[in-house]
Amino acid sequence: MADKAKVLSGYNLCAVASGMAFVSLVLVIALLPSTTPISRFMIWSSKSQNEHNFVGEEDETLDSMLTRTARSQNRTLIVAVVNKAYVENEVYSGSATMLGTFLESFWLGENTRPLLDNLLLVAADQTTYDKCRFLRLNCYKMETDGVDFGGEKLYMSDDFIKMMWSRTQLLLNVLKLGFNFIFTDTDVLWLRNPFMNLSNDMNIDFQISCDDLNPNSSFTDCQINTGFYFVRSNNRTIALFDKWHSMKDNSTGKKEQDVLVDLIRDNIFDKLNLTVRYLDPLYFNGFCSGRRDIRVVTTVHANCCRSIRAKVSDLTAVLRDWQAYERSGLLRKNAVNGTAGTPGAGVGNETVSYDWSEPVSCKNSWSK
Repeated sequence: MADKAKVLSGYNLCAVASGMAFVSLVLVIALLPSTTPISRFMIWSSKSQNEHNFVGEEDETLDSMLTRTARSQNRTLIVAVVNKAYVENEVYSGSATMLGTFLESFWLGENTRPLLDNLLLVAADQTTYDKCRFLRLNCYKMETDGVDFGGEKLYMSDDFIKMMWSRTQLLLNVLKLGFNFIFTDTDVLWLRNPFMNLSNDMNIDFQISCDDLNPNSSFTDCQINTGFYFVRSNNRTIALFDKWHSMKDNSTGKKEQDVLVDLIRDNIFDKLNLTVRYLDPLYFNGFCSGRRDIRVVTTVHANCCRSIRAKVSDLTAVLRDWQAYERSGLLRKNAVNGTAGTPGAGVGNETVSYDWSEPVSCKNSWSK
């Protein structure tokens, strides 16, 4: 009996020790700062692969991948194209990556976390695809015809232009398969759910962001930016993307955005009977724009910027500003007072004055 009691006592001690170790691990994870990558990964990956539908192999068809990623009720998804330079730290001296900064905005943003289920990351190289799979996101490997899209592609370099045209081809295929999509660059922070500021009007075919827009001028004066836009799949938008992509071989030295501008000047929208909505930079903001209002901003784009290092530095500053704004309680007060999402609205009887940090690194990136 004494020996048996000793054995049982040993079992009890092991159980207690195991329990204490588990509780300690939970406490350590809970106490990790919000910017700790492992804490993000464990939270994003908390559901099983089957529950999140994060399944699929390298040879999975685009149609199958889109079907699993899109919102089932309206066949709409979010598409972002990423390459090795955006997922690896070695590109520059620092701990953050462009992809990590992009995903962090979904975590910190207002009503943006559920949108990760509808995000399709298109990998331009094997390293990016492997990293995407490791993060258990929805991943698709883009065919690149032997072109190496792994390294950093500086703005307007030959490889940068080639990569932009490759993504246009892929997005044309998405439309042909009958899916609507938001296309977003990964240097765009999602601070609020953009569907709240996109029109639900089924007659609007194409909604596109603007680098800047004078609120007193016509919306046709928009300086379009292809870093964020929403497209509905129909014969008109397929014809637009088909025409757009067909011009790549006759547009030497021009990126795909420049070619789209040429088509717009040639009245392509009228010729195809396309209905277009230009997105107000007040909501879909960027470093090119002089108009900023943290109370209503939806996305922030690191445009007017040349290098990844500069983008990550300045976008990280934006995320700090956003967190400071949230901690100040203004977000909560706006919601209580019914003023959230209303340009120019104050908190109570006070006028809120708040601005982003200046994108100093991006401004300096042009002189390097």
